[in-house]
Amino acid sequence: MSQILAQNEAMISIHPAGYFITGSDTGVGKAYIACELIRQLRSLEVELETRKPVECGCSIGETGELIPADALELQAANNNLETIDRIAPYRFKAALAPPRAAALEGCHLKMTDLVNACSLDNSQCRLIVEGAGGFYSPLADNGLNADLASLLQLALIIVINDRIGAVNQALMTIQSIESRHLAIAAIIMNQVSEDTDSDMDNSGDLRPRCDYPVFQCRYNQQLETVFG
Repeated sequence: MSQILAQNEAMISIHPAGYFITGSDTGVGKAYIACELIRQLRSLEVELETRKPVECGCSIGETGELIPADALELQAANNNLETIDRIAPYRFKAALAPPRAAALEGCHLKMTDLVNACSLDNSQCRLIVEGAGGFYSPLADNGLNADLASLLQLALIIVINDRIGAVNQALMTIQSIESRHLAIAAIIMNQVSEDTDSDMDNSGDLRPRCDYPVFQCRYNQQLETVFG
């Protein structure tokens, strides 16, 4: 047990290819955490490209264009080095699972479209990809977030809403990813709500129950240092 605790309290080395940011569910703050990770990596002079290959629930701009809030945050965190069209090429109005939102606009998403959208322009960069919804959420007509993660072969960082039930959500997501034989880099407990029970310690409760580094991000605060 002490070996597990020592392992999962340590900072992680930087993966040579990059990271796929997934979650236990929708609304867990993946974009916020992805931006925190990007800022940490940039502070270490790591060159990055960012992708949110499909974003739903986009607002409509003054000229009728769809505005992807998550992709704009990724763009800003990476110092505006990429265009929105490159970060998030598939954008839809309905706040639904991507294949459903796409179908409402007469579009059919295929996994090959999303894999191509996640290609690197500079092979020297590391890639940060933010998924949509949870690990098993539908992402295209013929695939889930899990399928895109498998095709990209990036290390996964799991974002969990730090609330009652978080340990259960974390362990189920870990098991799902392990069943795909994918690498898990870290788990991040993210306090999405300011209203949090001060007696709760999901990070402390999860650490002795898993083999991966566990980090915490308090509500609207900076993420703990992940990379070392």
